Amino acid sequence: MSSRPAGNARTIVITGGNAGLGHGCATALVTSADGPWHVVVASRNAERTREAADKLAGAARAGHTVEAMPLDLASLASVRAFAAELADRVASGAIPPLQALVCNAGVQAGTRQTRTADGFESTFGVNHLGHFLLVNELLPVLRAPARVVVVASGVHDPAQKAGVPVPAWNAAPALARGELGPDAASDNAFVAGQRRYSTSKLANIYFTYALARRLPRGVTANAYDPGLVLGTGLQRSAPAPLRFAAKHVLPHARPLVRRFLTDKVYTAEESGAALAWLATAPELAGTTGGYFHQRQAIRSSDDSYDVARADQLWEDSLPLTAPPN
Repeated sequence: MSSRPAGNARTIVITGGNAGLGHGCATALVTSADGPWHVVVASRNAERTREAADKLAGAARAGHTVEAMPLDLASLASVRAFAAELADRVASGAIPPLQALVCNAGVQAGTRQTRTADGFESTFGVNHLGHFLLVNELLPVLRAPARVVVVASGVHDPAQKAGVPVPAWNAAPALARGELGPDAASDNAFVAGQRRYSTSKLANIYFTYALARRLPRGVTANAYDPGLVLGTGLQRSAPAPLRFAAKHVLPHARPLVRRFLTDKVYTAEESGAALAWLATAPELAGTTGGYFHQRQAIRSSDDSYDVARADQLWEDSLPLTAPPN
C-alpha cells in the first residue's frame, strides 16, 4: 500500500485491477490530475495483486494512493469477506468514502466447463453472480455521489457480428447450472463456452439496467463495452493455439485485426482510460442506466432492454447469492 490517503480522497474499487483492462483503468486514475483517489486493486491472486498495486503506487502522481485486497469472485464467501472488510474500513474512516465500484473482472471458458466454489458454472458465476453480490453487499457504504460501472461487451449484441456465438438466454438458475437456452442445443464444447461468455455479458447489461432503476438518487450505474482489448488474459482457458494467438500474435497485428475482424480494437491502456473516465468524469455525474463504447453512449442490443427479463434475473440472483443457512 502507498502512503496514507489525503483527507479529501475518494475510494474506487476495481475488480481484476491487477492486469489487462482493469490495470489500464487503475493506471489512468493514478496518473491523472483528477482526484485524489484511493485505488483498491481487487483480484484473486494475492501475490500478483500486491505486485500490481506496488507498481501502480510507484507510478502514481502525488495525492493518489493504491492498495491491494484479495477478492475471488468465484467464491461468494470471498466476496462477502471482502465487502465486509471494506465496509468496516470505510465506516471507521480507515480509508476514504467509497465513491466508485468498477466491476471489471471476468472469465471466458474454453472447451471444459468449470464450476465456482459454490457449484455454479464459472462464466455466469464469476461474471454475473460474483459482481451482483459484491455490488449489493457494498451498497450500504456506496453513498452519493457515487458510481457503479459494469464491464460488458459488444459480443452480447447479435447485430454487431462480433465473431462470438450470440447469447442463448435462459433462466438464471439454469444458467448457474451451465444450461444455455435452446439455441445452443447443437453447440460443441468450444462454441458452448464462447456462448456462455456472450450470455454472461448480456446478463451484465440486464444487471446494470436493473441496478440503475433501484439505486438512490445520486448513485449511478452504467455498462461499458471496451471493444476487443488486445493482450489481456481473458483467453487463458481457451485452446492452446487461440491462447498463443491472443497473447503473442494479435497484439502485434492490430491493422490486420481492424481490417478482418473488427475496427473496435484497442490496447488495455486505451480502453482502460475510457473506463476510468466513465467511473470518474464530473460531466457524467447524473448519467445512469446507459451503455457506453469508449467515451460514447450507444444503444445496447434490442434484447437488453427487456425490463421483465432484467427484473427476473435480479430476483433469481438474490436466492442464488444468499448466504447458506
